[in-house]
Amino acid sequence: MGSMARRRPNPWWLALPLALIYLWGLNAAGLVGPDEPRYAAVARAMASSGDWITPRLWDQPWFEKPALLYWMSAAGFRLGLGPELAPRLPVALLALAFLAFYWLILRREFGAKAAGYAALILGTSLGWVGFSQIGVTDLPMTAAFAAAMLLALPWISKGDARWLPAVSALLAIAVLAKGLVPLVLAAPLVLRGRVRDLMRWRVVVPFALLGLPWYVLCYLRNGRPFVDVFFWQQQFGRFGSPALQHTQPWWFYIPVLLAGLLPWTPLVFVAARRGQWRDARRAFLIAWVVFGLVFFSLAVNKLPGYMLPLLPALCALMGVGLAEIEETSWALAAGLAGAALLLAVYPLASGVLPAAVARGLSRALEVRLDWRYLLPAGVGVAVWWLARRMRAAEAFLLVAACAAGGCWYLKAASFAQVDRLASARGLWHAIEEKGGAGDVCVGDVPRNFRYGLNYYAGAPLPSCSEQARPFEVRESPGEQPYVVRPAAPGRSPAAGQKP
Repeated sequence: MGSMARRRPNPWWLALPLALIYLWGLNAAGLVGPDEPRYAAVARAMASSGDWITPRLWDQPWFEKPALLYWMSAAGFRLGLGPELAPRLPVALLALAFLAFYWLILRREFGAKAAGYAALILGTSLGWVGFSQIGVTDLPMTAAFAAAMLLALPWISKGDARWLPAVSALLAIAVLAKGLVPLVLAAPLVLRGRVRDLMRWRVVVPFALLGLPWYVLCYLRNGRPFVDVFFWQQQFGRFGSPALQHTQPWWFYIPVLLAGLLPWTPLVFVAARRGQWRDARRAFLIAWVVFGLVFFSLAVNKLPGYMLPLLPALCALMGVGLAEIEETSWALAAGLAGAALLLAVYPLASGVLPAAVARGLSRALEVRLDWRYLLPAGVGVAVWWLARRMRAAEAFLLVAACAAGGCWYLKAASFAQVDRLASARGLWHAIEEKGGAGDVCVGDVPRNFRYGLNYYAGAPLPSCSEQARPFEVRESPGEQPYVVRPAAPGRSPAAGQKP
């Protein structure tokens, strides 16, 4: 029997189109959500003030996250990038750089075939592509943490400690991205049993030199408030306190993890192989996924981005498993065809994404039948035909190419609507037409728009209840926020009209 490993999926012919997909349209929508505009505002303040130690949001110390993302975005502002590109382009470039590193490491450990499968699965998965397009901390932390764990594979399998200093340095960078979480997620490293190797000075010193100085300097400059907010509230509080209002049931991350792999989710079950625990490297990858899933599931606060650090390990396991499957396997043909059918997620998401970003997924699931949903069925037939004729590698590449095209389609079809429904950028342009920030106050609007308006205005806009101004930003039920001139006392409300 011929094996799937006999034909090699060459990822390089997809490298340039995939890179263009990651980099194209980064400024097609304004900053969205509550976090992205605030992180960008902190970075912009760093770039303008030259204070690279204390994060500040509107001139006040702000200790929600460490400094790495702010430094990356501040460098973008210093280079003259625009208000969207400065926070987003560094993240997208890091996502691409990690994919190249990922392929190189997996090729060294498991061979080019497994590396090609894994890199294409990760590089076209919705989770990885999605978080590469926004200026938040999840992907920078994941890239540094996952690179550290992958570099530890020779030590895990053969006791080769040459790369442990680099592992330590990368973990330090991950700690600068998101605090203590990557150290907890790195717990599977102790499965190797030779903990003394991790305690040697050549391993400890890189971590201390890279990871600790910012924390020490920030504490020396800001004192107890830094410890209270960053460690007790944002680090430990996120795990055990419901005060941050991100509580979810224990099983929340199972569908989130499977959704992050789309359209490749069926291959999780196809690529699972008996005896994986007998390979120390695969056992380590499995422990990486299982420990992270259990740890985050035990936490009170749950957000989808917390699953991102598990995707590289899971995709590596999938790639290695696929490289070993016999091409005559019905399960392989069915899994690839299932992945092809799930390409329907792209036209579906193009209709759901704008409202989901604006109001939340539970309020956006209004699915309408569309002829575009039928196109993946044709791809599925072609994929099944190829796989059943012992051309599974070609079938895989067809799905990968369509997934890359689906990412492009999703951005082209939905980002303009995301900009209109979920970003304050258009609203800020309307404010500029009315005279600018000095003539506008903000009424009762969602915090996403308030934070976004503050970012584009360059300073917090006052609340209308505290400081009346000639124009107000309002929101009517079922409508987008708009700018209006309030009616004068004694005059009809019709004097103020939406633009």
